[in-house]
Amino acid sequence: MSINEDAYDVVVVGSGGGLVGAYVAASRGLRTLVVEKADRVGGTMAYSGAGIWYPGSAPLARAGLADDVEAVRAYLREIVADPSREARQDAYLAAGPRLIDELEQNPWFQSFVHGPVPDYFGWVDGASPTGHTIFPPPLELAEIGEHAGIVRRSIPTERFGFDEGPVVSGGRALVGRALAAFLETGNGTLLLNTALTDLIVEDGRVVGIEAVHDGEPVSFRAARGVLLAAGGFERDRELREKNQAPLTGEWSNGVHTNTGDALRAGIAAGADTDLLDEAWFVAGLIQPDGLPIFHTGTRGGIWVNAAGERFVNESRPYDQVGHEIMRLHHSTGVSHIPAYWIFDQRQLDRDSFGGPPDEPLRPEWLESGALRRADTLEELAKLIDVPFDALSRTVEEFNGYAATGVDEKFDRGTSVWDQMFHHIVPFAADPRQNFPAAPETEYPNPLVVPISTPPFYVATIVPSDIGTKGGLRTDEHARVLRPDGSPIEGLYASGNTMAAMSGRVYPGAGTPIGSSVAFAYLAVLDMAGATD
Repeated sequence: MSINEDAYDVVVVGSGGGLVGAYVAASRGLRTLVVEKADRVGGTMAYSGAGIWYPGSAPLARAGLADDVEAVRAYLREIVADPSREARQDAYLAAGPRLIDELEQNPWFQSFVHGPVPDYFGWVDGASPTGHTIFPPPLELAEIGEHAGIVRRSIPTERFGFDEGPVVSGGRALVGRALAAFLETGNGTLLLNTALTDLIVEDGRVVGIEAVHDGEPVSFRAARGVLLAAGGFERDRELREKNQAPLTGEWSNGVHTNTGDALRAGIAAGADTDLLDEAWFVAGLIQPDGLPIFHTGTRGGIWVNAAGERFVNESRPYDQVGHEIMRLHHSTGVSHIPAYWIFDQRQLDRDSFGGPPDEPLRPEWLESGALRRADTLEELAKLIDVPFDALSRTVEEFNGYAATGVDEKFDRGTSVWDQMFHHIVPFAADPRQNFPAAPETEYPNPLVVPISTPPFYVATIVPSDIGTKGGLRTDEHARVLRPDGSPIEGLYASGNTMAAMSGRVYPGAGTPIGSSVAFAYLAVLDMAGATD
């Protein structure tokens, strides 16, 4: 391949949210190059449901929802509680609706739709019980022709070989649409198997990148700027151990190529960093292959620590549960890594396990030991080496709560978020994403049902993540900043390569992807010399 190093206005490193930014640049006539380290596009975004948290956006209005953006702004201020991030919050809130308006003018993006996912801090003023999350419509991969094969597959397909069929939804649909729209502009070039090694800096300005393409060193110049949108450092053992011990990256749900290349390149160019001890933490359920998958919520059984004690509302929003596991593990002197999910035959019959509710338990769960079974709680306690007396007391206490319907310890089942896991939550974008309703029970709280019907089961819960959220410090234009607060000319960052505008919290479903595409959009506007 002949590559002209001087041919580009914009170079984008990474093909998740950065691909949307690349489309925005190319649609404005800017010659745009996307370099992707892997042999497929999409990054961790392709693994996601592609929820995008955009208060005030057109899909919410089409759904008949009155959205008070000022109330959402107050909500963000309250939960983030960090004045240094307020300008970025304001930029995010303003950019999201404008970006969606622009994208929906292109037939590839069609119409995004609202999906009713409650905001995660439901007790704070400004939180919405129906949320502000929008989703792209499904995509028949054949529509994008020869490019269909380079869209990254989902985690179940990559790890377990599940057949997704010809129609994809969520992150794969958004990636496929962005890829087609980008290439169709005629101003876009995509290079796979191209790993960033360094930034080219001249007179304090970033003017391009150095990379390795198919094993050979290459360089590309960027007249307007370089956007680093290459994910976080979730798969880099050294950086994880240094900043987030005991996590080392093996339990992450991020793609394996996210090893902090862009972070290191930015630091080498003089960038400041922030939040390196943070991630979009989630609870991970260990699968038959020995590794976890992001666990969104629990509606039966309990989780206990090494002391046999329950320690959290198991249905709480996943980021909050992930943070709580990490906090308690470090602060209590009791191991919470791993934690143990204990339930009985009643729950297995009601909800199934490890698959759709109407699917029988797959034998590999028990064969692998990812799920273990015992005839009595005493036998179960021995399987996981926790004190039986403590475990017995914990189960007895929980069963008492089941009788009254009131979880006196952690209030499970009382919040709108918790109740989402009992009721059907329809996603008009794709009915296959529905949460199925739990069957009715004779107990007053369907999320607090006794553990009393043998045999008993135990699965393993570990802290996982959907990406790190610390990275290069940026301003409201996505410009990368030096430690003194001055911008590095020509260098921008978005997504998990930048330190999150939401700080240490997760406001609502779709904040990570919303941030990724919003700040990629803002970066391109700045490169293009536009302010609106």
